[in-house]
Amino acid sequence: MLRLFGILVTVLCAIGAAILTWPQFFHLERVYPIAQVVSFRGLLVVGFGALLVLMLLVMLIRPLRGFAASLALVALIAGGANGAILLVRGTGSDALPDKTDGSLRVMTWNTAGGEATSADQIARAAVAMDADVVTLPETTIDTGEKVAVAMRQLGHRMWAYHTQYGAHGWDSSSTTILISPRLGSYSVIESSADGSSNTSTVPSAVAMPVDGKGPIIVAAHAVAPREQYMDAWRHDLQWIADQCAAANVILAGDFNATLDHMSDLGEHGATMGRCHDAAAATGNGGVGTWPTSTPPLAGAVIDHVMATDAWTPVASVVLSSMDGSGSDHRPLVVQLEPAH
Repeated sequence: MLRLFGILVTVLCAIGAAILTWPQFFHLERVYPIAQVVSFRGLLVVGFGALLVLMLLVMLIRPLRGFAASLALVALIAGGANGAILLVRGTGSDALPDKTDGSLRVMTWNTAGGEATSADQIARAAVAMDADVVTLPETTIDTGEKVAVAMRQLGHRMWAYHTQYGAHGWDSSSTTILISPRLGSYSVIESSADGSSNTSTVPSAVAMPVDGKGPIIVAAHAVAPREQYMDAWRHDLQWIADQCAAANVILAGDFNATLDHMSDLGEHGATMGRCHDAAAATGNGGVGTWPTSTPPLAGAVIDHVMATDAWTPVASVVLSSMDGSGSDHRPLVVQLEPAH
């Protein structure tokens, strides 16, 4: 009886480990609570590693040796698979090459509002990164304009655009975009501004080039996948993917989703719509951007910069040096080059 019980427990643990390692195979990547757990692959590696060590110790007890060996094997395979996924996506690269005439640097940072992250902090980070586009979820236009003024004083001119839900102007109900004048004039499209076509709970902004020459820039902000918001979260991810339907689009923002959650949202091998994840292509796809209270490799990779095939990502950096700024998100900066 005990042997049968041990086999049952081992089989159930193996199934659970498989689901957490490859939820897409079971179509559970956007199902509560699997979606929440798989956000933290680094912690899964640690957890499976701890289970492996524990089972190796239990193997010293002769009657439990077979059972412990089986669970140790499950932990070894699952931990190794999750570690391999992190390695393939990239565990850190912090060097940006010199910009060329056609280079475009995109920075995204959920600032958690003006009380958490000051306009001066945002401006200095953006100027230090020589950013041409800055998307700022949870940032009001008032803060965005202060950032633009501070950047201008530092010799880096930007135009500020935004969208907002409601008239109260709360930080979480606003998303701001800063765009360099060298990209031309932009306008946030009306359906994005009035919310008739937008993410469900917190706003995203779709900025269209007025002269038709620059890329469409989408500052994305999906609602967090809390249990009561799962349907809204799934809607938001689909909406964001739908924005990347044209040939020249850049998505940047707080997706509140990792690459695992985006399975089947891309077309022809892309990540979302026609857009590809730039951090994963440049060695930072496994570096957590949230929360700043955890080490980068233990965090969730939920902030992204993506682009269509009109752009080639050449480098990226997750700015863990800003962990003390006040926001619980790390800024992500990506350098793109025009595809030839």
